Amino acid sequence: MEKLSPISNKPIATMKEYGYKDHTTLKKILKLLGLITVIMVAVMLYLSIFIIFIYSFNSNKSVNEFGEFTLKWYKEIFKHRMLRNSIINTFIVSIIATICSVILGTLIAIGIHFSSKKRKRLIMLLNNIPLLNADIVTGISLMLIFSILLKIFPYIFGFPTLLIAHVYFTLPYVILNVLPKLKKMDPNLIDAALDLGVKPIKAIWKVVLPAIKSGVLSGALMAFTMSFDDFVISYFTTGNGFDNLSIWIYGSIGRKDLTPAVYAFNSIVIFGAMAILLAVNALKIKNEKKREK
Repeated sequence: MEKLSPISNKPIATMKEYGYKDHTTLKKILKLLGLITVIMVAVMLYLSIFIIFIYSFNSNKSVNEFGEFTLKWYKEIFKHRMLRNSIINTFIVSIIATICSVILGTLIAIGIHFSSKKRKRLIMLLNNIPLLNADIVTGISLMLIFSILLKIFPYIFGFPTLLIAHVYFTLPYVILNVLPKLKKMDPNLIDAALDLGVKPIKAIWKVVLPAIKSGVLSGALMAFTMSFDDFVISYFTTGNGFDNLSIWIYGSIGRKDLTPAVYAFNSIVIFGAMAILLAVNALKIKNEKKREK
């Protein structure tokens, strides 16, 4: 039975009569494909994390056979001397490299912000080169530079070279995180502080840094993550006797004596990072709700 228009009391034309096509089925197919894609990406990203987490409770050292449920590998993190030392080395290098990168990167970003357009373009080009370079190219380049310095500093390879390398490749990330915050900052704030008799250094400390603190914090987090996770550059720039976690794991795989305590430590790091992210997001939502009120 045809539908009648309530105004003209005449039959309402169908979509086909108007020349339109019904895309409902196509939309459903696309929606289903989108859902399948999201699920596949999620599986690819988190399956390996889930497997590592499961095997951290495996009493058997072999990944081919699952034994009894155990927590001994979590205790082994503190008992295994080589693993413990590599974790400590990783934290020492990452923390010091992050502090150095944040201080230098923030000062460089402030300098770039107040530079002329021509100079700004040149500095940004130089800043982006380490980001565009492949890690292996950066690692080999730094290794060659440190090798030249061996004549002056015979014992340079090890902690010093690793720290310098980590500061080198994390510095651009800090600069790129701080610069957008400087652009958003009201330029009149500094002028007002200087007009009131505040010295330039104090103006940076009291006015600029509070305005860009979120950029500095995000740069610090990115620098720490990049440093903590690095393998390729670290492999080419470290020396005998000083291994970070990634190099030690690589060496242990080569010797075929990798302890499952590594899985336990990875699980702690992953879920610790997730807990921090959830806490940060919860605080952001809470602050946004307060602002709305």
